[in-house]
Amino acid sequence: MKIDGDAFNQRIIAGAREVIDEYKLIDPNELVVVALSGGKDSVLTLHILADLMGELEFDLVAVSIDEGVAGYRSEGVEAARLNCESLGIKLVEGSFKDEFGFKLDDLHGMYQSSCIPCGVFRRQLLNKISHQLGADKLATGHNLDDEIQSFLMSLAKAEIRRFYKFGPKLDKIHPDMVPRIKPLWKTHEKDVGIWAVLNNIEVHFAECPYSATSLRSKIKGYLNQLEEKRPGTKLSMLKSFSKSFKFEKKDVQMGVCSLCGEPSSLDVCMACEMMAEINDRIK
Repeated sequence: MKIDGDAFNQRIIAGAREVIDEYKLIDPNELVVVALSGGKDSVLTLHILADLMGELEFDLVAVSIDEGVAGYRSEGVEAARLNCESLGIKLVEGSFKDEFGFKLDDLHGMYQSSCIPCGVFRRQLLNKISHQLGADKLATGHNLDDEIQSFLMSLAKAEIRRFYKFGPKLDKIHPDMVPRIKPLWKTHEKDVGIWAVLNNIEVHFAECPYSATSLRSKIKGYLNQLEEKRPGTKLSMLKSFSKSFKFEKKDVQMGVCSLCGEPSSLDVCMACEMMAEINDRIK
């Protein structure tokens, strides 16, 4: 079936704009940082926000993190650079090696899935750089599929306290914690891929070689099969889950890690706990 490119692009942009307006994701004069991996979702987020900068009167910077995955991450970083250059957006780069002293490849086999330490260290570094830049919001490329997968993962692990992290906009719960926003919250992942191909956008399509070991990968496969059999299931699930997005937000208390000083709900943050484990195993 032939796709009307203009109509498709308008639908994608309108969907993101609806989320931005409805949930007041961005206020005038704010600095928004885009977490830019170079993959299709973060690149679409960058393009949409770049188009809206003038109209909504905010500033935009992108941050790319090199986790240190041989034969994979360098292509994503290059895609991030090319898109920022084409749009005239400043790109700030960080890396696990420079910040923590190791690459993700160095941790292979230490955990059930390399996605576990990757998520912990990547979140901390993204927030640290965004805060140093003076950002008011941190925009991520999380799409509708990502949100449902994350919710089911937390549900399966009985991690109820994580429910406050769902939704298109997070509250500011600590002065040093940059609130996250998700403009693609109602956008299907497959539509993001179609957008990139349709518009000949430079993106990194490859899957991380470590992703196959994650619980997310298994849930993603199940949801895709379900959506194929019953179209509309994912959106229905999102609407259902949205009733729980406010769970425990009022009870969330953030302090700082006693070791690194970064925002944390624990006395010692997960990153520092893992750093201790990693240093013991590497020695």
